[in-house]
Amino acid sequence: MKLNISTIQVLLLLAMFLVPSLLHAQPGFGDDVDDVPIDGGLSLLIAAGVGYGAKRMKERRKK
Repeated sequence: MKLNISTIQVLLLLAMFLVPSLLHAQPGFGDDVDDVPIDGGLSLLIAAGVGYGAKRMKERRKK
C-alpha cells in the first residue's frame, strides 16, 4: 500500500485533533484535601543537574 502526501496529511490532521482529547489530567481531589505544589527542592535539583551537565560539557571540550 503506497501512501501519498494527502493520506499522510489527513492522518496527521486526525492525530492532531484526537490525541489531545486522550491526554486529560486526572481529576482533582475532594474539598477536604489541600493541594500542595511540587516545587522548592525539585527546582534546586533541576538547577544542579543543569549546572553539572554544563560543567561536564566544558570539561569534555578541553580534552
